[in-house]
Amino acid sequence: MPHIPLHYVDLRTFCYATEDEKRVESALRTLLPDGFEIERAESEGHYGDRILVLSARVENADGIRTVLARLAAIEEGDRLVSELDERVTENTELFFRVDKQAAFQGEVVIGEGITVRAKVEAYPATKEAAVENAREVLEELEAESGEDHEEASG
Repeated sequence: MPHIPLHYVDLRTFCYATEDEKRVESALRTLLPDGFEIERAESEGHYGDRILVLSARVENADGIRTVLARLAAIEEGDRLVSELDERVTENTELFFRVDKQAAFQGEVVIGEGITVRAKVEAYPATKEAAVENAREVLEELEAESGEDHEEASG
């Protein structure tokens, strides 16, 4: 993928009082370039419990390529493509969630826990243009993922 039609990718998850912070961080790192800095912000839940917000914004092309390569393994990629109209905003942002527990185990599955927000490059900056560019990115990921599976089994 020579040109990356994304300005940045934001990843965010919450670590609740009942969760192990190292495990939650490990789940988030499944999607990030090695050694990437994770920001931490403490918050408080409705009942006074501690909530730690872990987030990262990947802005450089190589880092975005790494995130995309890790997302290439996502199960149900065709589902993401078919739901693009609902997942891309008027502000040209693509949103979806990855299962935090699966990510901790090194798997990438649509689910709850880690929010992925990608700012899609679109000229003109319309939802329609963003949907089309996001579709190209996701279809390339699926194609690359299919090639990797063929190489691994071949």
